[in-house]
Amino acid sequence: MPKLIGIAIKRKKRAAMEALESAYISLERGVADDFRGKPSRRQVTVLSQKAWQETVSELGTDLPWTARRANLLIDDLDLEQTAGQVIRIGDVELQITQETDPCERMEEAAPGLLNVLDKHWRGGVCCRVIREGEVRLGDEVLLTDKASK
Repeated sequence: MPKLIGIAIKRKKRAAMEALESAYISLERGVADDFRGKPSRRQVTVLSQKAWQETVSELGTDLPWTARRANLLIDDLDLEQTAGQVIRIGDVELQITQETDPCERMEEAAPGLLNVLDKHWRGGVCCRVIREGEVRLGDEVLLTDKASK
């Protein structure tokens, strides 16, 4: 079963990413203390480790996943074409709203990164929080078609 293997936040625009062991994810603020956490279609961003590994391999570089500036990293999960589905991490549920479109900041991290991320949803997905709670590294992850009741 896929697991949560990374949690990161940025406290303000353009700030360095901070890796965490656990975080509270709320309906109002997304990942606690993250700059982008207000309710929206991009409240929490999620990245697949497999997609990130394909990206850096294609680039021929060794960048940490936090260079992508996503909030959550999940191993062994394909996120391509999953808009509308729900990611369940422990008690937390995140509805996938869209593909995360890579921005020009990716070129600052590594030349060519923007174009390589633009393939097969490698940049991850944007989500809105539909059930809040605490997440921890190692939590099991489930991708499902609908939220629990």
